[in-house]
Amino acid sequence: MRNLIALIACSCVVLSASANDPAPAAAAKLAASVSKPASLSLPSKEAMAKEAAKESASIKKESPARKAAPAPVEDDKEQEAEVALSAKIAERLAELRERQQARATAAVRAKKAAEAKRREEEKAAAAAAILAATPKRGTVWSYEGELGPANWSKINVDWAKCGMGNRQSPIDLRDGIKVNLEQIGFDYHPSSFNEVNNGHTIQVTVGGGNFITVGNQTYELQQFHFHRPSEERINGKGTEMVMHLVHKSYDGKIAIIAVLLERGQPHSLMQTIWDNLPLEKNEVVAPSIVIDPMDALPEKREYFTYMGSLTEPPCTEGVLWLVFKQPRQASPAQMALFSRLYPLNARPVQPTSGRMIKESN
Repeated sequence: MRNLIALIACSCVVLSASANDPAPAAAAKLAASVSKPASLSLPSKEAMAKEAAKESASIKKESPARKAAPAPVEDDKEQEAEVALSAKIAERLAELRERQQARATAAVRAKKAAEAKRREEEKAAAAAAILAATPKRGTVWSYEGELGPANWSKINVDWAKCGMGNRQSPIDLRDGIKVNLEQIGFDYHPSSFNEVNNGHTIQVTVGGGNFITVGNQTYELQQFHFHRPSEERINGKGTEMVMHLVHKSYDGKIAIIAVLLERGQPHSLMQTIWDNLPLEKNEVVAPSIVIDPMDALPEKREYFTYMGSLTEPPCTEGVLWLVFKQPRQASPAQMALFSRLYPLNARPVQPTSGRMIKESN
């Protein structure tokens, strides 16, 4: 096919040259040169058509990759797929950017919250430091829990002796030195009284004029109250209850008589107190009758004595303790009534710390 086209091109060039050249000799010469080789004669139209068909078939066989262009419909589908994919990618990127922005915003908020928390903690720490440096003046205490005996000294600075004192009460009375202790002189007589459930015990305040004398010192009876179980121990043994009779001298010294209570016959003085119990805590009841403090004492008056402290806050030391050896009796019903109000209102035993303990022969 390429040869045929070249031949046609040459023929056209010759024809063109002959048309433009006026010399007959040139034309004759060209005609002579063309007519010599018979193979260079111009083919017929049919031959040229056949040759073109063969050439086309040959091109198709030699180049199978040359195929017809896809139909316009297929191009449209591909374009639509590309557009859809691009849209999905753009949507995905938008989601990722949105998430990144949300994370960045959350991080900023978290940082601000952490900073605010840190500032609040610093303020709280500063306030706590100021509070710790401020003397504590609490007034609420108990016999159990966080407000119990182990923490009394932390509640109020004036109660420091409760934790740091070395002459605290009660103690276990053992290894006492037996001596001829002088008898306690009692000048008790029937008196008016009032009573209150003060949240720690039943306390009975008696009228003035009731005295004891011991060691050439006179003390006036102020009040008496009850503990369950007994705070005192004698050779490691206590009783179900105890009555403390609190006395004070004119110069402010304190002497406390402890009368241990065990189960047995009814206690007449205790029954009078129970009969007049107030209905509400901290309510003071003042009956129109009298009581005789002598009814609180045992028949035998031998006793232990030592220097100790109050057994409740502020745990003041320098208290003279007089603990009778012989208990008094109270009925189970009388003790049960008190146990309903105060099942436990006794301070634990404190270290003796080498203190001298005397006891009657």
